[in-house]
Amino acid sequence: MALKNEGRGRNFGISFEFFPPKSEEMEGQLWDTVAKLQDWDPDFVSVTYGAGGTTKAPTLSAVTRFLSQTPLATASHLTCVGATKEETHQMIDTFRKVGVKHFVALRGDAPGGVGAPYQPHPGGYANAAELVAGLKSVGDFEISVSAYPEKHPESRDTAADIEMLKRKADNGADRALTQFFFDNDNFERYLERVRAAGISIPIVPGIMPIQNLTQLKRFAGACGAVIPAFLDERFAGFDDKPEDRAKVAAEVAAEQIEDLVRRGIGDFHLYTMNRAPLVSAVLDNLGYSRRASKSAGAAA
Repeated sequence: MALKNEGRGRNFGISFEFFPPKSEEMEGQLWDTVAKLQDWDPDFVSVTYGAGGTTKAPTLSAVTRFLSQTPLATASHLTCVGATKEETHQMIDTFRKVGVKHFVALRGDAPGGVGAPYQPHPGGYANAAELVAGLKSVGDFEISVSAYPEKHPESRDTAADIEMLKRKADNGADRALTQFFFDNDNFERYLERVRAAGISIPIVPGIMPIQNLTQLKRFAGACGAVIPAFLDERFAGFDDKPEDRAKVAAEVAAEQIEDLVRRGIGDFHLYTMNRAPLVSAVLDNLGYSRRASKSAGAAA
């Protein structure tokens, strides 16, 4: 990789996303992954939160452990779907009491799942822009929000999507973390439209190292992300060769980040899927330098 050859080390920032475990086995996997990834010294990590608060207890448990047992700055996702404003504020206060100072504010999927009709709770926040304003009204939180280079699947069009992003920024969001994508030209066009709309907050690309292309295609179809044909070509012939497949996956993600860095992008949000090897391989390919753990073994 060119970045490695140039010895540029840490010339961009990184953050990681994790999801709360749903079983004892997944719990062990999460904290093993955290122990292996924390030496990359990300700017922050985030922990997801299910629609309607369906994972609020596991999310709270995971966030509490991140904050108390690791050196990692930790953000909690927060959704407003299916909750009154009072209930949302109670959750904000609960997270604040365990030390959360950074939220990833999201509307959340409809309780019926992706694709089901969305109806705001009559006593709640109607969307993420309102949730951002609500967060700002009760505390001086750092706030990240979502952005969709290929349009949110429920948005009327890209212009409406960008208008919603502008509302979130105007209400106090500090940055936007994008849905994963693989077409950097498309992202650059999107970013130009975002800036033309007067949105100045950082737009941080979400990078999805491909653990399983078939599963990713199913997930992408539900969230509106496009899987380019070149990915089929890159992974062709490796279905029964896990080591070779993992090598290709690391190369694809590293090449995407390298290209975006050359286009002037300075921060990246990596979707870890609670697995360390592929994320580490991507950063190794880029020559990204590790730093000594601030608290060795803290997450073990």
